[in-house]
Amino acid sequence: MDVKRDLRLGGRLAAMHAGGRLLALAGDPVLRLMYRPWADDPHRLHHRLREGPQPYASRSGVMVVATADACARVVRDRRFGVRTRAGGTPGGAVDGGRDPLLEPVDLSVLGLDPPEHTRLRRLVAPAFTPARIAAREDLAVRVAERLVDAAARQGRFDLVAAVAVPLPVAIIADILGVPDADADAFAHWGRAVGAGLGGVRSLRALHRLDRAVVELRALMADLLAHRRSPDGTVLDVLAAGDASRDEAVSLAVLLLLAGFETTSGLIGNGIAAMLGHGDPWRQLVDDPASVAAGVVEETLRYDPPVQFTARVPHVEVEVGTRTLAPDTTVLAMLGAAGRDPAVHADPDTFDPRRATAGEHLAFSGGVHYCLGAPLARLEARAAFAALATRIPRLRLLPGARRRRSLLLSEYERLPLATG
Repeated sequence: MDVKRDLRLGGRLAAMHAGGRLLALAGDPVLRLMYRPWADDPHRLHHRLREGPQPYASRSGVMVVATADACARVVRDRRFGVRTRAGGTPGGAVDGGRDPLLEPVDLSVLGLDPPEHTRLRRLVAPAFTPARIAAREDLAVRVAERLVDAAARQGRFDLVAAVAVPLPVAIIADILGVPDADADAFAHWGRAVGAGLGGVRSLRALHRLDRAVVELRALMADLLAHRRSPDGTVLDVLAAGDASRDEAVSLAVLLLLAGFETTSGLIGNGIAAMLGHGDPWRQLVDDPASVAAGVVEETLRYDPPVQFTARVPHVEVEVGTRTLAPDTTVLAMLGAAGRDPAVHADPDTFDPRRATAGEHLAFSGGVHYCLGAPLARLEARAAFAALATRIPRLRLLPGARRRRSLLLSEYERLPLATG
């Protein structure tokens, strides 16, 4: 343990959160998204941000866009990047370009701009084409049905542990070439890393995150070093490609985490929304083949797992009513954009047959559009259809627990009963 580092980071954390809470108390809607009790009702804050000027100038120093139009412009505009012109963390870089509090994890391609982003993404993109993902549909259906049947035999179960995590873990492990994937271990790593995305909240959380990253990197480094029988998996491609060893390990870790963490959130959020509204669940039970895809898109609009993405302009850019200087941090609130009444009628109602459900930014946009979007959609459809056909009388139980995170909106625990 580096005591001096801990003292320095601990002091920064204390100052950041003391200042943030004071600004939240003073009414800043962006800071209120980080602290209770305000954070328990993020949609009210999203509404306020949408109704205000675009972009909204938070007293934290960041600019925020929250309407569907403004968010789309920011994430799709090539004049914006994910790093400053000097290559640092948006909001101020330390420790060689990456702030351990604001960006505690090496996000690989997610944290890079072209041309580095293009080079690394091109290495693995062939494994995530719609055609290659569609070829795994039978596997996703089989795994989903097996997991749901096992859960149904329990009578009462936690959806996250029983289905929402192990399903995407099994599929991304198959794509990567990770043998004997341990869903419980991956869930532990995912919780530790997910708690730090969007900024760590405590030194204890930072230590858990650091341990998880070390363990994940060791796993991937070992797997990459022992690729003796290439079979076309992503790890084979990385082991044989022109990425450096560090780049290959970082990319493998990112693909593993991104391949299950947000998809598990999508599955949990969708089931909670349907059972909470009642009628959408009945629609799915009556016609799962037709309704499951609509449930996926409506969940991505209504309660996307990823709530925002950060961008910085590399040149002076006009956004809405303001001219933004280069390297200004801009948060595009994807969760707020999905409930913009300018695009979606009655946006706070969950309707899987909504004509505009697919008009969302849940997978971001532009060069950073989510590589795994087809995979997430396939896995969620399989999970929703299996639950509706095998446990049609599914109902919510008390005890649901959401992750407390500015970035991620998902359940850590979602207790259900079979009847």
